[in-house]
Amino acid sequence: MASFTSQTFLIIFTLFSPFFITINGEFSIQSIVTSTKRMEKMTHLHFYFHDTISGKHPTAMQIIKPHNRSAGGLFGITFMADDPLTEKPKSSSKLVGRAQGIYAFASQHDVGLLMVMNFAFFEGTYNGSALSILGRNEIFHDVREMPVVGGTGIFRFARGYALAKTVWSNQKGDAIVEYNVSVVHY
Repeated sequence: MASFTSQTFLIIFTLFSPFFITINGEFSIQSIVTSTKRMEKMTHLHFYFHDTISGKHPTAMQIIKPHNRSAGGLFGITFMADDPLTEKPKSSSKLVGRAQGIYAFASQHDVGLLMVMNFAFFEGTYNGSALSILGRNEIFHDVREMPVVGGTGIFRFARGYALAKTVWSNQKGDAIVEYNVSVVHY
């Protein structure tokens, strides 16, 4: 007959128990508390992203230049951004937040960006809350879809998607992008 050790007990207890077990020389149990009081909500956001890489006051700057351009035209070029988010397409319209993060040319075969971006809001109900975007942005497509992978503040446990559409761009690389974001959160 097999012996029943304390390790076996811990494995079985951990698998079938709604408790966390911490062993630091002592045995302690912390119960998991779940709340069913908060209901999931769906929120739709609409704003404009202003990415300026030229001029005296750029909001995005190149931080990595690839050593070998033969790998593919733009491949590897990386930017750090702190771009304004506004209510309307004009840069003078009401500022509702900032897009802060990194985007990089991640394709050797087409123009596809890797977006790692936080949309930090500081207006109204969303003040102090942020959404995190992580995904592919094929900037020459009319509409691009990127996943919302999380959030903070009001947007805790957020999941959803962002639709991006360029409404203006120039030869220097500056752009205004319309965002329609749909998120489910608590």
